[in-house]
Amino acid sequence: MDVLIVWLGYPGIIQAIEKLQKKFLIKFTEGTMHVICNSDTNEGGIQVWSQIKISSIFSQYRIQSNSGNEITMFLSSEALLGALRSASSNPSSLTSTIVAGSSSTVGPVARDTSGAGAGAAGGRGGGAGGAIETEEVVMRLTKKNDQAMLTFDISGATRMGRAVHVMHDVRIEVMRPADVARMIEPMCPEPDIHILLPSLQKLRTIVERLRPMSNIMAIRANGNGVLQFGINTDSVKVETEWRECANPKTSEDKQEDDPEHERDPDKLFTVIVSIKSFLKFLNSHVVSTTTIACICQHHCLILYVYIGEVAEAGGVLTFYVPAVIDDS
Repeated sequence: MDVLIVWLGYPGIIQAIEKLQKKFLIKFTEGTMHVICNSDTNEGGIQVWSQIKISSIFSQYRIQSNSGNEITMFLSSEALLGALRSASSNPSSLTSTIVAGSSSTVGPVARDTSGAGAGAAGGRGGGAGGAIETEEVVMRLTKKNDQAMLTFDISGATRMGRAVHVMHDVRIEVMRPADVARMIEPMCPEPDIHILLPSLQKLRTIVERLRPMSNIMAIRANGNGVLQFGINTDSVKVETEWRECANPKTSEDKQEDDPEHERDPDKLFTVIVSIKSFLKFLNSHVVSTTTIACICQHHCLILYVYIGEVAEAGGVLTFYVPAVIDDS
């Protein structure tokens, strides 16, 4: 493949993923970067299938491969997050140029070669001369001692004006096209209701208070903008309700204009989920501006976390949270 030149606009995306799964997939195509968590090993079986516009995170970008200019890699979320944090001390100043071959070294060099990740010399200080104000970040797919790597070259200066060049190597496994072709996004029934969620940060505060009292939580919504979170155990019953939440219109909603398909807007649709799982999803508050919840009653909860405003979103993280069957 050719070089990838990166503008790291959204380290928060990987921050949200790191709380969910220790290893995950990134798929690069000519126009889109996909972040995928599809392992059954994470809490509650949550899956994430996201699409992020290349123009949202890369100032210049070039990719070439024998697989239709697509490259998919498996890597540590912790390691990548360490590199991104190093590079994001001043994201507004990041610039990029297309580079081929090895880069020259200017000033002191701090190098981190790790599969576990360490934000050694950037961001919040440390490394060569204290905190770095980032000027340029270049990301390449490289190979060192037969090990595939994502190599980050971070150029900047300390507060004293001293030039600094930091390098991070993140170990990766490049996936075979045949293995990538077998990855399938979850198949879900048509959602019964769509509703715009309140601030995820505020939801997180509420759900954290419910966690000591129950392992599961009911999420209910209707077509009149009512959203409810509730727990019900032998010892306690708690319910939180929001009103006047927006119900986004979808193409399927056109059927409701037909009297034969009209349904009661006050009817509540319910899904029961693991509180621990839902809290992991709520870590995406670091990137969310708008989140739409879709309830497939008794089957799953689908959550669309938009990066930027919906009309001009730079991407969307789609979370699939399976329903918990409550026999009580």
